[in-house]
Amino acid sequence: MPKAFLENVDTGDRIDVLFNPKEYKIAKSNGWQKSKTSGGNVPAMTFQNGNPATLTLQLFFDTYEKKEDVRKYTNKIADLMAVKIKEGGKSKKLRPPFVKFHWGLNWTFKAVITSMNQNFNLFMQNGTPVRATVDITLQEIEDEKAKPGQNPTSGGGSGRRTHVVEAGETLDMIAFNELGDSNAWRSIADLNHIANPLALRPGSILVVDPEE
Repeated sequence: MPKAFLENVDTGDRIDVLFNPKEYKIAKSNGWQKSKTSGGNVPAMTFQNGNPATLTLQLFFDTYEKKEDVRKYTNKIADLMAVKIKEGGKSKKLRPPFVKFHWGLNWTFKAVITSMNQNFNLFMQNGTPVRATVDITLQEIEDEKAKPGQNPTSGGGSGRRTHVVEAGETLDMIAFNELGDSNAWRSIADLNHIANPLALRPGSILVVDPEE
């Protein structure tokens, strides 16, 4: 079974989970307003708007066998709540990054993380945590069902296109398939701060064209 991962939509960074979640829950509600007219047992209802869906899940992290600090992994998720992305326009306001939750090839959930709770429950003798659960709640910011179908190896968000690297792919192949120009591999390398174009990691997410 493929591993679930979180994608930082603004940077293209991928955060892999150590273990797939046992379950997740999606909640959705709509806004309806009761009629102010009186005289009946059940008032007429007027639809106002749909509310964003929420995705809640728990992730499990265990580094006991490696004897390494589990916060090495949980802090990457906590960093997705850091206010550090600069909005466009004159306001120059800062916000946390947009994220996508991926699990499998045919479904993603584009959202913001509205809450996160880390629970550390196993420690080494020196106090270093080596086991944790992370409960996160994500709130939808884009209706995927309203968009046309996409190739599962590519996606778009926040004004840029990204590509998930597959085994055997090279930068010039990706540049040709995504941009129609194999010579554009250098710009992809620069965008993603790739020092060694021959050492692409399968599953990593590359920003392909931030200007699109």
